[in-house]
Amino acid sequence: MIIFLYSIAAAAVLIYVPFLVVAYARVRVGYDLSAPRAMFDKLPPYAQRATWAHQNSFEAFMVFAAAAFMAYVTGVNSSTAATAAIAFVAARFLYSIFYILNIPLLRSLMFGIGSLGSAILIFLSIIQASS
Repeated sequence: MIIFLYSIAAAAVLIYVPFLVVAYARVRVGYDLSAPRAMFDKLPPYAQRATWAHQNSFEAFMVFAAAAFMAYVTGVNSSTAATAAIAFVAARFLYSIFYILNIPLLRSLMFGIGSLGSAILIFLSIIQASS
């Protein structure tokens, strides 16, 4: 299903959504080209959380990309798999928003939904490959 490839592309783009907030904050506090990582302590709390959301997005993306490629390669073709892929993308978008806005309960819920989406794709791929 092509939805897996589109969802991987969308998830890759979403990695950088929180970084746009970080970039905005860096410009506001005065970007230091000589030590961009040292600026972290100067950033306002929302931008620090955006940095953490950005970093976590890389971690979650690796698992999801592998899961979605597994589903694509093994020929998983079900509405459950498509829903899991779309749910991952939506949950990761909301995860970043809730992280930046400092709403831990909803952030954690979105993390769980995204992780479940990846797990479902892996599970369905294993079942498909075993058939």
